[in-house]
Amino acid sequence: MGERKAMVVGAGLGGLTAALALQRSGWRVRVYEQAEALGEVGAGITLSPGAGRGLASLGLAAEVLASSLPVPDIAFLHYRTGALLAGSLDQGAPPDHGFETPRHIHRADLHAILAAAVMGEDADSLVLNKRLDRVTQTRSGVVSHFADGGAAHADILIGADGARSAVRREIIDQDPPKFAGQIAFRCLIPRSLAAPVLGGAHAAVSIGAARVFNRYLIRGGSLLNVIGIARREAWSAEGWSTPAKVEDFLEAYQGFHEGVLNLIRLSPPSTLIKWGLFVRPPIDRWSSGRVVLLGDAAHPILPFLGLGAALAIEDGVVLARALALTDRPESAFDAFQSARRERVEQVRAQSILQGDIIQSRDPDREGLARSPSQNTSLFNYDPCTAPVHV
Repeated sequence: MGERKAMVVGAGLGGLTAALALQRSGWRVRVYEQAEALGEVGAGITLSPGAGRGLASLGLAAEVLASSLPVPDIAFLHYRTGALLAGSLDQGAPPDHGFETPRHIHRADLHAILAAAVMGEDADSLVLNKRLDRVTQTRSGVVSHFADGGAAHADILIGADGARSAVRREIIDQDPPKFAGQIAFRCLIPRSLAAPVLGGAHAAVSIGAARVFNRYLIRGGSLLNVIGIARREAWSAEGWSTPAKVEDFLEAYQGFHEGVLNLIRLSPPSTLIKWGLFVRPPIDRWSSGRVVLLGDAAHPILPFLGLGAALAIEDGVVLARALALTDRPESAFDAFQSARRERVEQVRAQSILQGDIIQSRDPDREGLARSPSQNTSLFNYDPCTAPVHV
């Protein structure tokens, strides 16, 4: 068998994970990203134990562990009173058990680790400022045609370009994602500024009244990641990073306890953004011929369990495992989807349920007894050992 060549469209966490996993398996990979530069993208994310083990299998354990913090016993608070509903307010620094428990990490830090590893395998593997225009296939390969008039050839193409995927548009459908009736606010606050508001709780979620307000420490505890998700009937802005005003954030969280409102007042205008959440219905196939989708391009989900990034990382690891089992891409893609479908559908359904619970208008009555966040199997899925059959 000659050198196998793969193209990845989208240099996010899932695309870079897939690229690195394939490089480790002997593939020559090119990752095409429409952005002109890789920068400080996003904010805090949760890294599940399974996703952590997947990254460790690619040789990234030491760097990821050093750049992340173990998730403490999260405090769930009543939106109006701030009263404790579950968890603990006296958290302190939790014991560090590596990837045996979930971890918090800045998305940009994880992205930088993955990008450096991919380029360490091949300095020419990452190509920026390349916007996909269309895709054509032959019996023996696939061609990506870019907006600048260039083209690239490979044996397979992996679409890892998010919920508004251009690759998905080419092989599945041209229907846009639908607004999920939720908007999100996000910012990063220096811990030194937020300390008087935090008390002993390094991580807390205030829930109820069709809203949720989540905050936790990242970057060695120096930054507080803040995200609020609120139900809203309509959203017209494009993109996922519309600049927001502190006044808009405050208005969306009127009625919440002072601990939340005081943090919102501290939001640095330079990092405060808002965006609408969009979803797609499940699809029967994630691939067509020599082209396959992963992550949000295949199965976008709501963020209420914090497993969106984990799913993309898991996809990248499992896809590479499937491609190592056969020299027929179509068979590998079928095996990949068969291995992942149940997992993805479970997380999708449980994320919706989690949102319903934590945005309840009556957290006193609903409580958290049936919360999917307490289901450890959702977080302990291991992409390195999950069965894959060709």
